[in-house]
Amino acid sequence: MITLYGRANSINVIKALWTFNELDMPYERVDAGMAFGLVDTPEYRALNPNGRIPSLRHGDVELWESNTICRYLCLLEGGDARGLYPAEPGRRAGVDRWLDWQLSTLSPAERNLFWGMVRTPEDKRDMALVQKAVEDSAVCWSILDRRLAEGRRFIEGDRFTLADIALGSFARRWFGEEVRVPDMPRFPALEEWYARLGERPGFRRWVAPRLH
Repeated sequence: MITLYGRANSINVIKALWTFNELDMPYERVDAGMAFGLVDTPEYRALNPNGRIPSLRHGDVELWESNTICRYLCLLEGGDARGLYPAEPGRRAGVDRWLDWQLSTLSPAERNLFWGMVRTPEDKRDMALVQKAVEDSAVCWSILDRRLAEGRRFIEGDRFTLADIALGSFARRWFGEEVRVPDMPRFPALEEWYARLGERPGFRRWVAPRLH
């Protein structure tokens, strides 16, 4: 049995949960992080020295970093992993490119939008930081909007992949009523793509619930 450690309202845990759902793969989840604690115990630090979530244990395999965990799940599935993680090198590299971009570019850009509007009490919000995060995030989403506007149903073409899981999880933050501030830019192609993601059971179960 695969064991995933992490609370279900963590965006990085959500990516893994959505991947499990797409693959119809059995697993068990152990709550960890924030109110659930566990991450500072010696046992958990032996699994993940960073003390962060998610972490995964599968027999002798111990992993951390959410995108790595998602890749691993697809590799366990073998072959084309139901299209999520293509076997052909060029197509796989195309997916990997977006997973890396999410980590290096999108996540830092939007961090203060989510934390400022969802995890910070209203009377303590730094709206200058929030507005800067809106602007930085919009630059990122405009890149994806232009790509989708070229006629792609999903980020890497007509097939849903891990790129859509990783970026779709973050798009939930951009489109969520919980983070809306005045004059946020509109991205029509991005909105259509996001609506398509909303039709998937894994999105509805793990991504759609209220941000908190």
